[in-house]
Amino acid sequence: PDMASRYRAMQTRLRKFEEVGPPPPPPVEQDVKVNLKSGRTGERVVTCENLTLENLTEPFSVEIFYQDRVAILGKNGSGKSHFLRRLSGDESVRYTGTFKLGARVIPGFFAQTHAHPEFVGKTLLEILWEQNSLQLGAAKSVLGRYELAEQAEQKFTTLSGGQQARFQVLLLELAGDTLLLLDEPTDNLDLASAEALERALDAYQGTVIAVTHDRWFARGFTRFLIFGAEGQVYESPEPVWSH
Repeated sequence: PDMASRYRAMQTRLRKFEEVGPPPPPPVEQDVKVNLKSGRTGERVVTCENLTLENLTEPFSVEIFYQDRVAILGKNGSGKSHFLRRLSGDESVRYTGTFKLGARVIPGFFAQTHAHPEFVGKTLLEILWEQNSLQLGAAKSVLGRYELAEQAEQKFTTLSGGQQARFQVLLLELAGDTLLLLDEPTDNLDLASAEALERALDAYQGTVIAVTHDRWFARGFTRFLIFGAEGQVYESPEPVWSH
């Protein structure tokens, strides 16, 4: 069909949609749809030379390239989360050596604790309006894709852990970040949400660096940076779970 008839058909569908209201929510099996998008960055995304995280690691060097999937493994307290926070631009993380982000690299940080002081007292609709200028219809549509439509008027702090995690992924998608930094992203997710996150990362065109203890989640990664004993940081071709 030509463009004019397609446009008329679209208008008819829209009118019918407006008359009957939105369709009923899909059954839970249809699950959470996550569409992370990204722009193209330079080939070198992260370059670290003799980087030492103060009181946590020995010096280490690593290069991370466009579209790499890097899992960061190691015991708690070994410096993994500090490394992610430093990459995200957190200047409270003390270090020596050098690190730099490549051209057009925009880091987006998914926090393990879901600590977002800027969200306190705000509903999901208010946050989407402030951060992305999303009006009611668009905001409810995107919340619906993450099975959060019913929570639209709830305050962020009242959400369950899984709901907070899904909302953070939604914000990363909307921001168009080119480097995703994920700190224990599956910790508070139910299986459906964790699988949705994994599918999103598979389709995502940017670079992903994730701290995880989740063996199932780590299957989707191709490089493994191990924060090991006595501050040693090294790359391994396979996951290392005992350090």
